[in-house]
Amino acid sequence: MDFSLSDTQRSIRRMAADFVDAEIVPHIRDWDRAESVDLGIVERLGELGFLGLTVDEAYGGTDVDMLSYVLVCEELGRGDSSVRGIVSVSLGLVTKTIDAYGTDAQKQQWLPRLTSGESLGCFALTEPDSGSDAGSLRTRARRDGDDWVIDGEKMFITNGTWADVALVFARTSDDGGRGITAFLVPTASDGLDATTIHGKLGLRGQATAGLSFQGVRVPDTARLGEVGKGFGIALSALAKGRISVAAGSVGVAQAALDAAVKYSTERTQFGAPIASKQLVQELLADSAVDIESARLLTWRAAALVDGGATAKELTLPSSMAKLAASETAVRVTNNCLQVFGGYGFIDEYPMGKYLRDARVLTLYEGTSQIQKLIIGRQLTGHDAM
Repeated sequence: MDFSLSDTQRSIRRMAADFVDAEIVPHIRDWDRAESVDLGIVERLGELGFLGLTVDEAYGGTDVDMLSYVLVCEELGRGDSSVRGIVSVSLGLVTKTIDAYGTDAQKQQWLPRLTSGESLGCFALTEPDSGSDAGSLRTRARRDGDDWVIDGEKMFITNGTWADVALVFARTSDDGGRGITAFLVPTASDGLDATTIHGKLGLRGQATAGLSFQGVRVPDTARLGEVGKGFGIALSALAKGRISVAAGSVGVAQAALDAAVKYSTERTQFGAPIASKQLVQELLADSAVDIESARLLTWRAAALVDGGATAKELTLPSSMAKLAASETAVRVTNNCLQVFGGYGFIDEYPMGKYLRDARVLTLYEGTSQIQKLIIGRQLTGHDAM
């Protein structure tokens, strides 16, 4: 078993790290306070190819493997999880899904704009009354001649107020998960309104929105995939998407550990650096082991994608990676904040932001409890009662 990275992967990782250190890290406190990153960062992400990783070069993509994408997500998470979320959603959930399921016309229409950073995408699945139980969504699309008319509400949509296209999942029949269809809806469409959600615990720099669809009309050519196959498309996207969330979680945890190690060597108490204190070293050691364990689970899931694993085969390893890494991020950021003592409680240092950002990672793209149910079902072949 080879755990080493190729020259290309190391180069991509180094480029991402340099970009993060130069263009993200210096701004994270200001972006957190302002509740918005500088949207100029999107253009830079496009210029560096980070919004087209793994996508066909014919559409402006960057021909790299899934592990390279994971390495970039880890570095972006180390810088600011809000920026990582922009990429994970626009590229990981929307662009890659269009690349996998779209018609030639749909790819020509959207992929060059998305990979360049000219446009962003959002993934409109979650609703006010259906989060974990996405198969019970209520947004409806009814056929009207050659068009579809969409009505409903979506909630907690990343990039919702910034996106130019929404990948919308709507009910086209009452046949449970088999009655859901996917659509590519321009956000400038009449009847579509986006409302920013303020006051978030974490990911403050990232646009999170509620979307309202009132008689939004799109042509049948906007339908992505077959009628009634939308839920499978969503699950396939999320199976891979959870790997990028895991990578971002590892990045947040690594940032916290790096900061805590540095602070512990500089902070003196009782006549010596606190790094020399056994209980401080215990916090750091536990954190380092947790991070490396989560990183290896995440890299393994990415390697399975590169090896040609199907969506079904990815279900277990991606859920394991997402569960382990997101819970690790919470545990590590909490431990590392403890190293800072009272200084960790103010935003002179980024520890509070790391902890707040880490907390949401256990909630979206499947809560920790949902991941445990998925893992249990995969292991036993039985649904939990």
